[in-house]
Formats: sequence, C-alpha cells, structure tokens
Amino acid sequence: MGLSEMFNIALMQGFAGISLFSVLLLMALGLAIIFGQMGVINMAHGEFMAIGAYTVFLASTLTEKFLPSLIQVYFPFAIVAAFCFSFVAGWVAEWSLIRHLYKRPLDTLLATWGLSLALQQTFRSAISPKEVSPTLPDWLMGSWAPTEGLDIPINGMFVLALTTLVTAGVMIALYRSRWGLRVRATVSNRSMASAIGINTKKTDRLTFAIGCGIAGIAGAAFTTIGSTGPTSGSLYIVDAFLVVTFGGAASLLGTVASAFVISQTQSISEFFMTGSMAKVLTLCLIVVILMIRPQGLFATKVRR
Repeated sequence: MGLSEMFNIALMQGFAGISLFSVLLLMALGLAIIFGQMGVINMAHGEFMAIGAYTVFLASTLTEKFLPSLIQVYFPFAIVAAFCFSFVAGWVAEWSLIRHLYKRPLDTLLATWGLSLALQQTFRSAISPKEVSPTLPDWLMGSWAPTEGLDIPINGMFVLALTTLVTAGVMIALYRSRWGLRVRATVSNRSMASAIGINTKKTDRLTFAIGCGIAGIAGAAFTTIGSTGPTSGSLYIVDAFLVVTFGGAASLLGTVASAFVISQTQSISEFFMTGSMAKVLTLCLIVVILMIRPQGLFATKVRR
C-alpha cells in the first residue's frame, strides 16, 4: 500500500469521525442546554432524537404516497418539522413531569428513564418494532471525489453543514438574544433573576423544549447515515452525556471540542481494532483525563 493510499484512507476515516462528530454534537448541544444550563438529567433525550428521526421517515412516506413529485425537496422541510415535533414533545414533558422535579436530580433521572421506556414502547406500537429508513433525495446520495482514491460521502458533508449552522445558531441565541440573557441570568442566580422580573419557570420550559428540539434535528441528521428503530436514540445517550461531562457541563465551547475529540478518537481507533475495543479505549482515555481535570475541558465559573 502506497503512501498516497494510506493518506486517503486516513482522510476518509477522519471524515467518518466527522460524521459521528456531527450527530454527537447535535445530540450533546441539546443535552448541554438541558443538563449543563438547567441541571436536569434527561435520560429520555435519545427518544427526542428518535422523534425527529421518525418525523423524517413519516414525511418521506407521506410525500412518496401523496406528493411523489416533491420527493427531491421534502427533506429540508422535514428537518424543520423534526425540530417542531420534538420541541412540542419537550414542552409537554417539562410541563407535565420535569417542572415538578427541579433540584431533585435523582428523581429526574428515574422519571426521564421511565419516560424513555414509555416512548420506546410507543414507537414500537405506533410505527414499527423494526428499524425503518426514509427515502432520501438523490442529491444526498453518492460521494464527492476531489482526488483519485478519495471518496467523501455527500450525506456526511450535508450533516456537517447542518451541524455547523445549528451550532452557530445556538451560540448566537445564547449570547445575543433575550432568551439567552434570561437563561444565563437564571443559571447565574435564580432568585435574583426572578426578583428583577424574569419568569424563570417559563425560561426553564422554553430552554428544555429548545434542547429537545435540537435533539430532533440530530435525529433528522441521523436518518442520512443510519436506520431508525425504537431504541436508536438510547444508543447515543451515554455518548452524549460523556461529551457534555468531558467538555464541561455548562460550556458550549467545551461541548464542541469534546465531541470532536471523542468522535475522532473512536473513529481512528476503529480502524485498528474492533468497535467495542475502540469504545473501551475512548472511555478509558476520558476517565483518565477527568481524573486529572474533573471540571472538564472548559470549566465555566457560575456565581452561586
């Protein structure tokens, strides 16, 4: 094997890590908002991702059946619908369940774990117990070959672009919008934020719903690289928590850096060993680094 072939393989493997990085980052962004900013341990976060994925599947099915001429343009609208459905589901979950459990982290863990099991059974009964995949537009298929022997999948580039857009939007919203100001004030000092007129309960509900909506976008992105089943979202929940914890629970910049490090470590390791051993290696490295730096890569000082 020549040097150029080795270089191309390394690039393709690295881009495979970029695809994993994109899905992980979208999942972790929503979780960072919910867990990092609100302190809620949401074990059902993966199921909100699945809601987004199933929304794309249902949009594909309905488009094929009733408007087959629009199959090439439905996907961007399906992504918006995935965000909306996951947002509404998150809003309802916060109103009916989560708002009663603030400052009780173990209770939120058990309650959201029960919610995740209920949603998984709902997916099995209402949609299908088997994995499903949407029909993707032709422009998402195939690959781009900048040089001979180097093939970069188009769907991976699309997911990366979508992730970049969502990440930039979250950053701008959190640091430049009225909602972001309210969130940061509530995190910094809830009592003082309430005293100056911020409706902290409404802020919590909107924040939780936005985090779930971003998970829905992650599910929509996931449909371009894998099939969706009732437990698909739960397969990513542990990795998403690792990303948020490793990066620093209240740091979005840390979440981005952590997702990149974890995805690239796992992807490159899988080239030399089995997938299970690559996960073990990645987890061991994270544990060692957290032992040295328990606050994560980017710690945010919060006034109590």
